Amino acid sequence: MRLLALTCEVLARSVYLCAARSRHVVDVRLNRRGLHDDPPNLRALLQAEIDEIGSPYDAVVLAYGLCGGATAGLRAGTIPLVVPRAHDCITLFLGDRGRYQAEFAANPGTYWYIQDYLERTDDGSAFGGVGAVSDASALETYREYVAKYGEDNAAYLMEALGAWSSHYDRAAFIDMGVAAPEAAAAAATRARDDADRRGWRFAKLTGELLLIRGLIEGAWNPADYLVLQPGERLAMSYDESVIRAEPVPSAP
Repeated sequence: MRLLALTCEVLARSVYLCAARSRHVVDVRLNRRGLHDDPPNLRALLQAEIDEIGSPYDAVVLAYGLCGGATAGLRAGTIPLVVPRAHDCITLFLGDRGRYQAEFAANPGTYWYIQDYLERTDDGSAFGGVGAVSDASALETYREYVAKYGEDNAAYLMEALGAWSSHYDRAAFIDMGVAAPEAAAAAATRARDDADRRGWRFAKLTGELLLIRGLIEGAWNPADYLVLQPGERLAMSYDESVIRAEPVPSAP
């Protein structure tokens, strides 16, 4: 098959590695991280990309989770659209929906650190990972502080006032094993330093490429992936399957 993978740049290394190893021809298109802070905008961007894709591709594979509902409502174009059954990208990094649910249940106040995310952080020192609670409102507050007081003072105020970090008590770095050891070690050290500064517990977890590899390899087990056919759109299922297909309503 020839596949087009649409993904966030937070998954860049993992997706490119799996694409390079795939028996299929896989092209990769990255979107800027942070777009999930504005779900309608991310949905519109992804839909526009999906709509323009057709031959010679056999399918579009979407390396995204629900991302705050951003992917809910996406329609398949003229070719199938394949989506992992995942609430967010953390499920993709952990490699298993059950593992994600266990982590979330045991440690709901976890702020997640991923190397590709850390290397692409452009919001200032106050934001270095992926929170279990949406950071959209905190990011808006941070930008207001930057406009009024400058970047250095804004970062200090976010820390001092706890405008975003009060939701969290644990920092977890997921090591995907796809980067040079020294680069991965540097990213883990940054996450640990953030945890120490904020008084959080720190954990280093080993990531798994299972879900990303299955998506890229075309091993679309219905338990882990939803394959949308032309004329279908993605909907939230509000159960353990996470997402489901429904017909696209006919135009009035």
